[in-house]
Amino acid sequence: MTSPEAPVARFTETREFLDQIRSRVGTVVVGQDVVVERVLIALLTSGHLLLQGVPGLAKTLLVAAISKTVDLSFARIQFTIDLLPSDIVGSEILDQKSNDFRVHQGPIFTNLLLADEINRAAPKVQSALLEAMQERSVTIGGQGFVLPAPFLVIATQNPVEQAGTFELPEAQLDRFMLLHRLEYLKPEEEKEVLRRNTKLGVRRDGKGAVARTEFDVLDGQDKGSAEQLVRAMEDVQEVHVSEAFLEHVIEIVNRTRNHPLLELGCSPRAGISLVKASRARALIHGRDYVVPEDMFALAEDVILHRIRLSYEAVADGFTSQQVLQEILGEVAK
Repeated sequence: MTSPEAPVARFTETREFLDQIRSRVGTVVVGQDVVVERVLIALLTSGHLLLQGVPGLAKTLLVAAISKTVDLSFARIQFTIDLLPSDIVGSEILDQKSNDFRVHQGPIFTNLLLADEINRAAPKVQSALLEAMQERSVTIGGQGFVLPAPFLVIATQNPVEQAGTFELPEAQLDRFMLLHRLEYLKPEEEKEVLRRNTKLGVRRDGKGAVARTEFDVLDGQDKGSAEQLVRAMEDVQEVHVSEAFLEHVIEIVNRTRNHPLLELGCSPRAGISLVKASRARALIHGRDYVVPEDMFALAEDVILHRIRLSYEAVADGFTSQQVLQEILGEVAK
């Protein structure tokens, strides 16, 4: 079996493609290597990703940077309290010339959809994404429309304690393969952010000029092709998953369903997501097989948003992280 340090020969082109994406994103986003890895996993598996963190942690910048490194169509929706479902999927419009209704497709008809601050919209609007995220299709005026391939939703949200937010329902959360929680940068990383910002300069616009931002840095650079992404997605399917690995995943999922401190355990999607994400992570790290490290590294992002503590557990001061770490510790024995 191939050693973890040596990239598999047939995956060399894919590794170079992924390394190019990471290096380009690194010119804009500082100190978020794990988050970039999670975005790559989502791209390689067509699994939807939810990024959670307080405002100002470069969530939107990261997704915008990814969209500029791969030749995919990109759309952004800023979720607000007055947003309507038709603002996302589209609607029927009366053509006054022909007196017929025609379909106006919304921004969801794209390859990479950024749902910015998704939990600032009302639950009715959040649920408008359900069909699209699961079936890769939408219904407008009784007609079904297939979304472009690949189709991926990367959503950002502020912590639910923030003012003006609505907690996403369980059915919506379960459709996100990963939920990654961003933290503040380390002091040396934040210093590098400030240093880079001082060198951005200005951009001339006609007779005037505007101060450049990090969003301007990647403009004009070469992009990876959609064909390269497709090949990378195919390579993920070649990553070997052993029977023992599958048994460990099943054990983790079942323990969440039977744990006395949890009132809601994982759905079957959790096991599927953990295996798919582990295969992608193995490829990113130069392996053609998954190892337990992949499973344990991704467990929090895959599982935490799918479980709920019981009322008694919350009252006693337990956290979901504590319960999950206990389960992982038991499985690792």
